[in-house]
Amino acid sequence: MRKIRLAIAGLTACSGCQLSLLNCEDELPELVERFEFSFFPLACSPAELTGEYDAAMVEGCLSMPHEKELLLELRARSRYLIALGTCAVWGGIATLRNGENREQLRQLVYGQNPVADATFDPKSLKDLVQVDAGIVGCPPETAELLRLLAGLLRGALPEAIDYPVCTECNMREKLCLLLGQNKICLGLLTSGGCGAKCPSLSVPCEGCRGPALETNLEESFDVYARHGFDRLAVRGRLRRFCPEWLL
Repeated sequence: MRKIRLAIAGLTACSGCQLSLLNCEDELPELVERFEFSFFPLACSPAELTGEYDAAMVEGCLSMPHEKELLLELRARSRYLIALGTCAVWGGIATLRNGENREQLRQLVYGQNPVADATFDPKSLKDLVQVDAGIVGCPPETAELLRLLAGLLRGALPEAIDYPVCTECNMREKLCLLLGQNKICLGLLTSGGCGAKCPSLSVPCEGCRGPALETNLEESFDVYARHGFDRLAVRGRLRRFCPEWLL
């Protein structure tokens, strides 16, 4: 069987999404047998784009001109382009200061370093190119990454998860942190797939997976309001990982 040819790249990000794949240590020997990691600068050298790819997996958001060039080339060379992680899918925490004076921010962070002269407001991959699928999470769950790769072996893409974190919390029969402890937990509105790891450890969901596809916004806001959290407070927390959430 022909190996699936992959390109895996990182843009403006922390590299955590790519590291999640490398952390699949038990599965790596089999992955190497089934996939050709043709372009993977974080893990393999030389890192040169050559030929065509069955899929490109891209972590991070866009904030610099050379990232635009890389993404456009990956899109042109790849049958599928997959956004890897919340930053790639929704923009992520790098977008928190979007809308503020870019030059002032650049001076504050970089000073006179000319390398950063051409930075622009961070944006998600879909703002520039067609994205065929996305895996959310900060970082994504290793099980999700493995399911993605298993699907590529069959020529299939992952389906978007349409239920919220609250569904997984209920399935695990965990105490609701919002209803039971009056904590502002965003599981009502956040995309599931993480197994409700944070709420299971009594840590409120912070919304790092972006918006759930199937939610009743008005009813959810009513629930938050009954526990002392107004719409503005909830909306502000939600937009930390997805700037277009509830515009």
